[in-house]
Amino acid sequence: MANANDVAAYIVENCKYDLTGVKLQKLVYYSYAWHLVWDEERLFMEPIEAWALGPVVRAVYRNHRQESDEIEGWPHGDSMRLTENERDSIDEVLEEYSELGPFELSDISHEEPPWINARGNTPAGRPSNARIADREIQDYYSGVYDVEAHDAALARANEESLKTGLVGRQAVVDTLNCLDGS
Repeated sequence: MANANDVAAYIVENCKYDLTGVKLQKLVYYSYAWHLVWDEERLFMEPIEAWALGPVVRAVYRNHRQESDEIEGWPHGDSMRLTENERDSIDEVLEEYSELGPFELSDISHEEPPWINARGNTPAGRPSNARIADREIQDYYSGVYDVEAHDAALARANEESLKTGLVGRQAVVDTLNCLDGS
């Protein structure tokens, strides 16, 4: 199994946008979260902690804490340890999240229950090393994924109803049922 630094190495090698330590941490976290949902397995074994600026993997932090600016290389991991499915998950995350800045990603994570619940009553901006539970991550992002899948199916149904000339709510429902194989 790959470790968090292997994931970080892959992100550094493949991200088309500037990477700071904060941004790298969030991309590692989102790669872990979405891989857990899509493949129902952990991407790495290191724990994820609910720090003040969002989710952090301490093992990755130890390797970038001295970096003051952009991270351009990552000799601390080996991206070749990742499986094809793991690389696919990370690629999807990079496609979706890598254009965002480090503090945008941090702000997003601050709105999500896994980080909020792990921090509990810890005041904003205060240190915390509380672990974010896999169950919290999987439950939350599975729900987000279900909503996205539903929205995508609805959009396909709307397109299909326009092609067939059927209109109205029932036409969309009928098309959705056909698309779902019902």
